[in-house]
Amino acid sequence: MSLKHINFSGFSLFYKGNIELLYKEKVAIVGSRKASKYSKEITKLLAKRLSEKFVIISGGALGIDKVAHENALPNTIMVSPSSLDIIYPKANEHLIKEIEKQGLIISEYEKNYSPKKYTFIERNRIIIALSKFVIIPEANIKSGSMKSFEWAKKFNKKVYVLPHRINESTGTNFLAKTNQAEVIWDIDEFLKQFNIKENNKILTLNEALKIYGNQLFEMELEGKVEIKNGKVYF
Repeated sequence: MSLKHINFSGFSLFYKGNIELLYKEKVAIVGSRKASKYSKEITKLLAKRLSEKFVIISGGALGIDKVAHENALPNTIMVSPSSLDIIYPKANEHLIKEIEKQGLIISEYEKNYSPKKYTFIERNRIIIALSKFVIIPEANIKSGSMKSFEWAKKFNKKVYVLPHRINESTGTNFLAKTNQAEVIWDIDEFLKQFNIKENNKILTLNEALKIYGNQLFEMELEGKVEIKNGKVYF
């Protein structure tokens, strides 16, 4: 897919993919590269449900970013810390190519530009600036995601975090403790404010197979349903 250029919201951006996504309301989901299973599961749910109404924008990194992108496709934008001729991180190559095909990838750098320490900060600046609000599922006190919080504060963007145990996710716990972020205690209650209705559709595995046949297992691989204990959750 060819590289194109656009000036948008004060940014000079190179892009690959569906540029129409840039003009829709966006929610930033960013967080730890070494996120817990708990944080990944909640991120998965949030990205799936929020992407019904919003485009999910993140940084393509391992951990939280990856989960957010995967579960929001095709309604997702990745902001790259490198030029788009360089796939970074390499471990996410398959996902990045899928975002290029189905979603949108943007960068401030034209070509032959490898990621550097400052480009991650600049990437975070774009993610936050373009978002309606920000969710940080997990982040330690000294982390890049806390730099994203600083951008959110500068751009006056509301920040949401998840509840965590003491000594876990020390950054987001600090934000919650100091009332600098709002805690998502209940996902359905959180989503109601955006008019995203509760998704309660549950079928037995046999019922779902009668309706969807083998397509059901493809839907599971794509993250559209969850099959657990003989039941299918939509």
